[in-house]
Amino acid sequence: MRAAVLGSPVGHSLSPVLHGAAYAALGLHDWHYDAHECSEHQLAGFVAGLDDDWAGLSLTMPLKRVALEVADEVSPLVAATGAANTLVLRGGRRRAENTDVAGIVAALRGAGAGTGPAVVLGAGGTAQAALAALREIGATDVTVLVRSAARAGELRAAAERLGMAPALREDLSDPVRAARALAGAEVAISTLPGPAADALTGAGRGAVVLDVVYAPWPTPFAAAAAAAGARVVSGLEVLLHQAAAQVALMTGRPGPVGAMRVALEDAVAARA
Repeated sequence: MRAAVLGSPVGHSLSPVLHGAAYAALGLHDWHYDAHECSEHQLAGFVAGLDDDWAGLSLTMPLKRVALEVADEVSPLVAATGAANTLVLRGGRRRAENTDVAGIVAALRGAGAGTGPAVVLGAGGTAQAALAALREIGATDVTVLVRSAARAGELRAAAERLGMAPALREDLSDPVRAARALAGAEVAISTLPGPAADALTGAGRGAVVLDVVYAPWPTPFAAAAAAAGARVVSGLEVLLHQAAAQVALMTGRPGPVGAMRVALEDAVAARA
């Protein structure tokens, strides 16, 4: 059986390490997992060319929205968030799933996140998954910090489908206002890429802070939160647990998180 991660760029992906370790731990020696460069306009053709040997695909940027266009069916979570990171291929059917939410939930729960006030930084697809994860853990007081509310239409729509009504504040461009919002948060999730959150501070002692970025680590945002006494989690935890959920969907067997974690830590250390 075969599976792969698709995206552009995809050369940096750690998914082959995670899935390969899972197959080895599960004794699935005839399973193979690769990485393929694939743009949005190439996805339909790639999927159409797959045969019955294929069990599934992991999808990274920029394919998480266009995945819905090549799926025969979508999970309720995909329908709500408007994004998929997984295509399960079975019986000639393509089912779109979203395991990013499961990854965020596991990362937050592992750090002891509660149901108190939460702040999400950003309004992209990962922010929509973060909203779904916060709903899953029972958080109801949610604020989303954005640069422009006018450009957050997809997040608003996803929140409505999820039955959530987060406060939307245009505070990302003002570190002082953002710090005030973060200071009252018991959970903070940054979905911002690269240096976009570098100037932001405010998450305080006792808060759980998840930064979905994991390289380089720690980010300035994560380091500031840790210095203030927050419990900080990197995006590696999300990556690990979303991959374990993908393994379960594709193989029908629980993802061996322990073996996958060891392989991930070794790969990250080798790249450092």
